[in-house]
Amino acid sequence: MIKPEILAPAGNLEKLKAAIDFGADAVYLGGSKLNLRAFANNFDNDELVKGIEYAHSKGKKIYITLNVFPHNEDLEGLEDYLKELYEVGVDAIIVSDPGIIMTAREIVPNLEIHLSTQANNVNWKSGLFWYKQGVKRIVLARELSLEEIKNIREKLPQDCELEIFIHGSMCMAYSGRCLLSNYLTGRDSNRGKCAQPCRYKYYLVEEKRKEEAFQIKEDEKGTYIMNSKDLCMIEHIPELVSTGATSLKIEGRMKSAFYVASVVKAYRQALDAYFEDPQNYKFNSRWLDILMKPSHRQYYTGFYFNEANKQVYDSSSYIRNYDIIGIVREFDAKTGIAVIEQRNKVYDGDKVEVLEPVGDNEEIYLNDMRDVKGNKIESAPSAQMIFTVKSDKVLQKNSMIIKFKGEK
Repeated sequence: MIKPEILAPAGNLEKLKAAIDFGADAVYLGGSKLNLRAFANNFDNDELVKGIEYAHSKGKKIYITLNVFPHNEDLEGLEDYLKELYEVGVDAIIVSDPGIIMTAREIVPNLEIHLSTQANNVNWKSGLFWYKQGVKRIVLARELSLEEIKNIREKLPQDCELEIFIHGSMCMAYSGRCLLSNYLTGRDSNRGKCAQPCRYKYYLVEEKRKEEAFQIKEDEKGTYIMNSKDLCMIEHIPELVSTGATSLKIEGRMKSAFYVASVVKAYRQALDAYFEDPQNYKFNSRWLDILMKPSHRQYYTGFYFNEANKQVYDSSSYIRNYDIIGIVREFDAKTGIAVIEQRNKVYDGDKVEVLEPVGDNEEIYLNDMRDVKGNKIESAPSAQMIFTVKSDKVLQKNSMIIKFKGEK
């Protein structure tokens, strides 16, 4: 029984560090070209080098996405870009296009290639084809059941790795192959610019009464007929491990550092608990509680158990019950003074929760709030301002301070 890696998303350097600090074994991210998150911050070359150095210093891996469906003009500079990625030490590239795969094998033959979920691999024969093209790992399509994944694992060579999604946003199109955004907004979803029109609220207009818009309803539940729930497999760690997958992937390069840290922490704890004692493993509800705090839609188990109801019909809004209000940059155990970098406005005396890289979350009160000059302040209103508070509990560096909305 292999222990799979936990693979986390990173939209920028801060999120990369959060993912690793909170327990990710590997991080995937977009560089300056050819990735499917054109509106993420992404990484320039200097940031990429810093991210790789940080990850490798802790024994973690970095994978770079080159998973667009490239048009001719997108291929300009590809060879040089691949050389750059190899030279700075990325551990693998995630690719969907055969042309990019062919070029990578010619230009950087020692650079590991992972097949993106955009390639829609749903059977073992396709997996074997890609393996014979030099692909080390297959990121399977999300539209597969656990049994199908097990069957694929059994029929592929053991050194052909499998990666499966376990948490995050889902797409109503087949593994992301969608043209709604192209047709409605002119933004190519398969070149990183999806406007997510599947989340829109639609109306029906009759030809001769164009001024009258009728809501589209399904079973009288609402109008968001293409709006998917979010995948969450935290309650099914043994089943995920039983597939033989090498990597458990979390979706969300556009999500916040708070989201990344929370999701990685929950799955890290659950996976470690399972491997400590598989025979007596029990799901702990606190892991799901951690996942309920960052922004998310209603949870479900995707296609793993052939669950019928996969859509959210009443709203496309996220559930947002908690905000991150700061990050612990330093803590002096002798004085009990914590140095915090602000993320949202917070007040002296606020009751907050500490999301720590290791151990359970803890509740504390922010007392004796002061600015960098030592002056007592009533609140920290400015973005990324540094302030201090006193805590009677030891706070780990890089912990996140979060707060339930509306609580004082």
